[in-house]
Amino acid sequence: MAKHKVEITGVNTSEIEVLSSEEMEELFRKAQEGDKNARERLINGNLKLVLSILKRFNKKDENMDDLFQVGCIGLVKAIDNFDLSYGVKFSTYCVPMVLGEVRRYLRDNSSIRISRSIKDIAYKVIKLKDELTVKNGVEPTNKEIAELLEIEESDIVNALDALRPPLSLFEPIYNDGGDTIYLFDQVADSSSNQDLDLRLAVDKAISNLSDREQFILDQRFVIGKTQMEIAEEIGISQAQISRLEKSAIQRVRKQL
Repeated sequence: MAKHKVEITGVNTSEIEVLSSEEMEELFRKAQEGDKNARERLINGNLKLVLSILKRFNKKDENMDDLFQVGCIGLVKAIDNFDLSYGVKFSTYCVPMVLGEVRRYLRDNSSIRISRSIKDIAYKVIKLKDELTVKNGVEPTNKEIAELLEIEESDIVNALDALRPPLSLFEPIYNDGGDTIYLFDQVADSSSNQDLDLRLAVDKAISNLSDREQFILDQRFVIGKTQMEIAEEIGISQAQISRLEKSAIQRVRKQL
């Protein structure tokens, strides 16, 4: 499998239709009026978006064909629930829904046994995050979720961490054209008990960024998009994305 490429059985990515913003808008109008052909074109015209989201799971020991099918379920849900009056790009609305479906699939098929109480907390957090993300167009912070569920932030972090699949120590976590940094390089000394505090501090620092800065960091380091891809989606230059990204990282570092 080629680097940064998702290969799906029976899918020729070169033949996948890519819709323009104008085409998307017109198709959504028709689909919301009951046009099944328009809905089908919207699904087929956004398959590359699903593939781009799956890049972050590309090096996991998962069947990419299965994940693609699960991601398409999220895509269909997003298309059926999207409304042009939301005032956001469809991709912005769709990404968290596709990620939610994939994460649920991975969570429900995990071979690691997790206590029921921790699972219950994690399920409530994920469900509420999905609902608020769809409603507000921005993913809520753990602090906001903790206040709504009346639990501690640390409980949220622990529950969500418990559902994540285990990583290899040789999982590459960063490469920007130079030497690859692996998870092994970033493992803290076993005597350190500051991991949880650090995660909470990072989450708090990111929550203080603007919506645009949070979106850029999420797209760059969670979804795995390039600066050019984000620039095209937002409608600004790659240089502006670079400046915003650098500024946001510096602010997070300063708060830490």
